[in-house]
Amino acid sequence: MCAIAGVIDFASARALPPETVERMLATMRRRGPDQEGTAADGPATLLHRRLSVMDLQGGRQPMTCTAGTHAWTLVYNGELYNTPELRTELEGLGHEFHESSDTEVLLHSFIQWGADCVERLNGIFAFAVWEHHDQRLFLARDRIGVKPLFYAVQNGTLIFASELKTLLAHGAVEAALDREGLAEVLLLGPGRTPGCGVFHNVFELEPGCRAWFDADGLRTERYWRLTPHTHRDSFDDTAAHVRALVLEAIERQLVSDVPVCTFLSGGLDSSVISAVADRYMTQRGRTLHTFSVDYAENDRYFQASHFQPNSDNRYIEVMNGALHAVNHRVVLDSVDVANALLPATEARDLPGMADVDSSLLLFCGKIREQATVALSGECADEIFGGYPWYRDKDIRARAGFPWAQSTAYRTEFLTPELREKLDAFDYIEARYRQTIAESLVDRSLSPIDQRTQEMVNLNFRWFMQTLLDRKDRMSMYHGLEVRVPFCDWRIADYLYSVPWELKDWHGYEKGLLRHAMAGILPDEVLWRKKSPYPKTHHPAYLTAVSTMLRKLLADPAAPLLQIADRHALERLLTDDRATPWYGQLMTTPQTIAYFVQIDHWLRAYHVRLL
Repeated sequence: MCAIAGVIDFASARALPPETVERMLATMRRRGPDQEGTAADGPATLLHRRLSVMDLQGGRQPMTCTAGTHAWTLVYNGELYNTPELRTELEGLGHEFHESSDTEVLLHSFIQWGADCVERLNGIFAFAVWEHHDQRLFLARDRIGVKPLFYAVQNGTLIFASELKTLLAHGAVEAALDREGLAEVLLLGPGRTPGCGVFHNVFELEPGCRAWFDADGLRTERYWRLTPHTHRDSFDDTAAHVRALVLEAIERQLVSDVPVCTFLSGGLDSSVISAVADRYMTQRGRTLHTFSVDYAENDRYFQASHFQPNSDNRYIEVMNGALHAVNHRVVLDSVDVANALLPATEARDLPGMADVDSSLLLFCGKIREQATVALSGECADEIFGGYPWYRDKDIRARAGFPWAQSTAYRTEFLTPELREKLDAFDYIEARYRQTIAESLVDRSLSPIDQRTQEMVNLNFRWFMQTLLDRKDRMSMYHGLEVRVPFCDWRIADYLYSVPWELKDWHGYEKGLLRHAMAGILPDEVLWRKKSPYPKTHHPAYLTAVSTMLRKLLADPAAPLLQIADRHALERLLTDDRATPWYGQLMTTPQTIAYFVQIDHWLRAYHVRLL
C-alpha cells in the first residue's frame, strides 16, 4: 500500500514549490516508508510514498508511460487481485510490460480503456492519472471504499490526498469547522456522511466513484453501486457459490512478495480466513503466522453482555489446535490503550472509535514487527447480515441508523448555543432518508427482503465505512497493509440479492456463511455466537480516561468546552448510563474517551470554528 497526493493548479500552471512538496510528503511517510517520488507537468504535481509489497524492485511511482505524442502519469494506492488476467488481456491487445507490478498493469489498463478500466478491476484502490496531452486528471476509488481519497477545490485548484493531514499540509486547505462539520463530529461521529471530509469545503470521493478535473472544474460520477438481481439459486447452490467466492477471494489476497499473516479472534470471519490461509501456506511449504489481541487481566474483569456473550481466548485455542500456524498473542495494557487515544486521533485525522481505534493501533504496531501484510475479516457482518440490527425485527423496522439510536442522548452534550444552531433530529433524519432514497431496492420482494436491502445499503455507506477507515488508518500508521477478503465486490454483489431467509438459515446469524464454510472450521468455532472486536473491561481504563477528561474540565481554555456542555460532561463522569454512543462497543468509558479525542483533535489540528 501507499500514500498518494497531488495538486492541479491551472491558475499558476506551475509545479508546487519544493517546500510544499516536502511538507506534504512528510505527512505520507508512515503510509509509505520505503520509497518516495514526485512528478510535475505544467499545472500538475503528483506525489507518492510507497510501502513495497509486490515487485519490490519495480513499481516505482509516479509512473509515466508514453505512446507517440501522448503521455500518462499514475499515482496509485492499493492492490489489484486480478493483475494476471488483466496483464494477459492487455498483452493480447499489444501492450508490452517491463516489470511485474500491478502498478504498470493499472496504468496500461487506463491507457487501453480509459475511465472504464475501473469496471474491470478487482481490488482495493485509490488512484490518479494525469493525462499530459489533454491536461486533465482522472481520479477513482474502489467499489467498496477500502482505500481513502480526500480532496478540496480552492480557487480553481484541486488538491487530493490519501489522508486529511496531507491536504492540510498544502497550506491552502484550512482545518476549519462549520456548523455541518460540528454536526458530523457531535451528532454522527465517529461516522461520517458519505463524501464528507468534516473540515469546511473538504470532501471524500465516495466508494464506487470516479472523477475528472480540468480547466472547466471537477466532475464526479458513480460507476458502481449495489444493484438487485433476481435470485433463483437454491440454498445448496447459493451456499456452494458463496463458498467458491470466499475461498477465491482469500487465496487471491495471499499473494505477496513480503510476509503475510492473519488476524485471528476466534470468531467466524477471521477463523475462516486463517483456516484458508493456513491450508494455502502449508501446501506451499510455508508456515502461517496468526495474531490475536487480548487485554491484561481481561479474564478477571470480563463482563458478558448481549452483544459480547463470551471472550475469545477459548476459541482462539481451538483454532490453534486445528491449524499448522504459529499464533502470536498480543496482550495490551489498559492504561496504554488509553494513552494511545491521542496518536489514534492523529492517525485517523478525526475523533474515532475511542479504544476500539487505539487498541488496534497498538495491535498493528506489534504485528508490523513481524509482517508487512495481514488479512482481516471486516465486512462479513454487513454483507451476510450478522449484526443484531439485521435480526431484531423491532430494530430492523425502526427508522434511523440502527447503530446510533442516540440522538437525544448526544444533544445533551451540545452547548446551549449549539442546540439553537443545530436541529439534531432533522440533521440525522435527512441523511437517513437520503441514503434510503438512493438505495436500489427490488420492490417486488417481500417486505423483509426490501428492508434488508435498505439495511445493507445503510451499513455499506455508513457503518462499514467507519470500520474500514479505522482499519486503514490504524494499520497504515505503522506501514502495515491490511487486506479484507470479504470486501471482494463480487461477494457483495451476489449476496445483495440473496433472500433473507437464506442468509439467516435456520434462524442463525450468518447461517448461510456458516453452512457454506462447513468442514473448513471446527464446529465449535463454526457455530459460535457472534462476538464483536474485543475491548478492555479493566476498571483501570475507565479510571484513566476519566482522569483525562477531568483534567480537560479543569482547564478553562480547553477547546472542547467551546462545543460541549460542561455539566453534561461532568454527569458523564458520574452516571453509568446504558446508552451506547455508537455501535455495540462505545458505552460510557468509550464516550468519555471520544470527548478526550475531540479535545485533542481541536488542539493538535488548530481547528478554527466558523
